[in-house]
Formats: sequence, structure tokens, C-alpha cells
Amino acid sequence: MFSVNHQKFIEMDELSLQKVPYFFMVDFLSGKVEIYRKEEIEQSGLIIDFQHFSTIKKHPELTKKIEWKSFPETLESFKTGFDKVQKNIRLGNSYLVNYTRKTKIETNLTLEEIFYHSVAKYKVFYKDFFVFFSPETFVKIIDGKILTYPMKGTIDASLKNAAEVLKNDKKEKAEHYTVVDLLRNDLSMVADEVTVDKFQHIDFIKTQQKDLYAMSSEITGKLKPEFDGKIGSIMQKLLPAGSILGAPKPKTLEIILEAEGYERGYYTGVCGWFDGKNVDSCVMIRFIEKEGDQLYFKSGGGITHMSKLEDEYQEMKNKIYVPIH
Repeated sequence: MFSVNHQKFIEMDELSLQKVPYFFMVDFLSGKVEIYRKEEIEQSGLIIDFQHFSTIKKHPELTKKIEWKSFPETLESFKTGFDKVQKNIRLGNSYLVNYTRKTKIETNLTLEEIFYHSVAKYKVFYKDFFVFFSPETFVKIIDGKILTYPMKGTIDASLKNAAEVLKNDKKEKAEHYTVVDLLRNDLSMVADEVTVDKFQHIDFIKTQQKDLYAMSSEITGKLKPEFDGKIGSIMQKLLPAGSILGAPKPKTLEIILEAEGYERGYYTGVCGWFDGKNVDSCVMIRFIEKEGDQLYFKSGGGITHMSKLEDEYQEMKNKIYVPIH
């Protein structure tokens, strides 16, 4: 079906065991893995802006008025894949599927301008190929401890009592429980003493189009001795990220590949910075990619047996935004 690039993960292990700092990017299916040592980042055409690591050298002004148009597919078109997903859920093949779409957008901003002026925990601009501004941490590794913060469930912040509504929404809650459970199991493959330290924490995300609330949790564990210092092996074990796939993983992946009908590429993959000791990594969501002269925004959401077609279609469209204040 697809092949994992084992060689590159071994290379990541070798570098991290030697405590050599590097930046890595892994696509959704772990077939494309790119590794850049600190001194190679600039030549690669990458600009990175994480919370504790940034290669930004300039801060250009934005003087133009932003133009932004999106051209989402029709509800009928969205429904085709949605129905395939729902059918598989009814058959018991999966109980959570993250269904994503690509949407044509038009803007007077370049990918580089979007990178410089969007506000997010994690931002990467890659050549003239893609840009993302992700709010979602994948895993952090700090002094032998591994932490993950699954983010599932968003709501328009302008709605009345939005944060409370999100916390108590049956469908969003079920989805959140599932992802927390899935990631707890995932972490247990590489760590001992895995616990959920924070549950259903609400974050506020400000954007140009609308403000959103998002729900996240915190799960931690202590790395097993055999994974100590082996960043490549840890990533290979944990990928694809559960929050953008669903559960159970292998079958859900098959459903996604059939229902979506397009290649995610680096979208929903992960990238991270290893500083010689610790790791901070993120899920590559809120993602804009260039194909020829055309820009596409990739977005989606989790589907469960409780999902309603119109709501999921709306959520996919809600996420087509750029967080420029």
C-alpha cells in the first residue's frame, strides 16, 4: 500500500544518540522523511518558528489589505467520502475517522507572507511548496519524559457560552475521549507509567476570519530504556499521529485512503526540533500547499457514528482560515 522509510528513521536515531541537533519532517505515510542539521536548515529553503526554536532573521511589515477567498467543494461532493466513512463506522471497522479535504483558495498573500504574519505555536515555510501554522503539539520529550497534547474538538468562539458548549457536546466529547485513549495506548508502546494529567482543557485561538475554542488534554509517560535517545524509533512507533488518523489505526488508515481520494503528503505529518537533548514536535495541520500556480488549504475533522453531515462540512470550512490579527 505504501512504504515506510525505515532508513531515515535509523539515521534520526544515529544523530540523536550522538546528540547532534537537527530538524525533521515526516509526511503522513512516513514515506518521505527529511532531516536537516542545524547548519543545513537555511540552505534547504526552510524557515521555522517554534516556541523555543526559530530561524527567523527578519520581520517584514505587512502593508496590504488581506484578500482571502476559499472555494470549498459542494456538500454533495463532501458527502461521497463522508458516506464511505460512515458506512465503515457502522460496519465496526472504525469508531473514529479523521476525514480531510483540500480546498482551493485565492489570496493576495504569498506563502512566505502567510508564514511571517500568522500567529501560531508552530510555523514552517518550506521553499515555495507549503506553509503551515499549527496549534497542535505532537510529542515533547524532556529529560526522558514524553508528553503529548491531543487536540480534538473546535467551536466558533462567538457562540453563546461557546467553551461550555464545547466541553459538554456529546459528539465532541466522545471524539476527545477516543483520541485521548488512542494516544495513551500509543505512548504506552514507547513509555511506562503513562497517565492523563490534564483532561479537556480549553484553548482560545484567534484568527483573521473568526475566533475558535479548541479542546486538548495532556498525557505523559517515562520513556522505556530501549527508546532512550532514539528519536527515530520513537517517531516510527507513534506515527501516523492518532489525532489526525482515528482508531483503530491500521483499518482507519485504509478507510481514509479510500474515502479522501487525494494525497495528504506532508499535511497531517509531523515535524520537530531535536536540540541535542530534548524534542518539541507538532502535527502539520492548518496547512496551505502550492500545486503549480494554485493554492490549496487542507482541513478536516473527526467523524464518529454521531456525526452529522452538515456539521462536519461546516467544521471543515471553519478551519480554512489564516490566524493573522
